[in-house]
Amino acid sequence: MTNLNEITKVFKLLETTHKPTMLEELGHYTAYQMLVMTLLSARAKDSTTIPIVKEFFAMYPNPQDVIKLPIKELEKWFYKIGFYKVKSRNVNKLSHIIIEKYKGKVPQTREELTSLPGVGRKTANCILAYKFKIPAIAVDIHVHRIANRLGWIKTKKETISEQELMKIIPKNRWINVNRLLVGHGQTICAPRNPQCSNCNIRKFCNYFKTN
Repeated sequence: MTNLNEITKVFKLLETTHKPTMLEELGHYTAYQMLVMTLLSARAKDSTTIPIVKEFFAMYPNPQDVIKLPIKELEKWFYKIGFYKVKSRNVNKLSHIIIEKYKGKVPQTREELTSLPGVGRKTANCILAYKFKIPAIAVDIHVHRIANRLGWIKTKKETISEQELMKIIPKNRWINVNRLLVGHGQTICAPRNPQCSNCNIRKFCNYFKTN
């Protein structure tokens, strides 16, 4: 059973090697912009998404600007990003809803966020935590993989991982789960052939101890 002291040590070590995630790097962007960029970043590399959204929002910063663009124009902007056609339609739809239902402001509850087209629980939790500073654990494939490798949880699905992590990590530290584990997963703890020799938390890792 993983204890809080061990989790705290892991977080402290990861802080020493942490590089800002996309949502930290672009944390000064508006809630709407961060919502769209998080939606676009699903199954896409930050290195691909960041330059596109920087250029896009420099020209179309608000939902009022975005809804004026035809879907085909959005597709031209986002075509380098995976699933760009679906994402373009979702960006158009959620922009309309934010204007019409929420008077141009991004809602601040998980229920309202996940009701928007293309916004799943992970994306909603990212916006709650990174932009609104509301405690939430955004579990993507990196968080799911590393938490299981460390032995903090034993789960098969990301949605279950979120619930289990919420049980063992204090609420005031929930945001650290995503920001620290995602960066570690992108640079060191890869799905295949993780760089265990370069990992500064390997002594706490069940995967390292058994492989």
